[in-house]
Amino acid sequence: MNIKELPDTTQQTLEAAVFRRLLEHLDARKDVQNIDLMNLAGFCRNCLSKWYVAAAKDQGIDIDYEDARERVYGIPYSEWKAQYQQEASAEQLAAFARQSPDKHS
Repeated sequence: MNIKELPDTTQQTLEAAVFRRLLEHLDARKDVQNIDLMNLAGFCRNCLSKWYVAAAKDQGIDIDYEDARERVYGIPYSEWKAQYQQEASAEQLAAFARQSPDKHS
């Protein structure tokens, strides 16, 4: 079946499942730091959290950014940061600085 032929509700269900799978994958790859994601793909876990808040706002729902972060990180951000975030290397910071500002979602 062609994706374009799917009913909107089915497409939304599939997209939601893909989003949950993405979060599971990121949770399993705590070794991949946000700066790595930003340098390679132009987005990170924090971007996903911001997009979550923005999507809620588009639906007239006021979601707290920290709540969205907890949804994306699986635990409160402060805990994730304390347990898993590593100091960015000089190379990572230099690569980040070379990016155009519009890549920083």
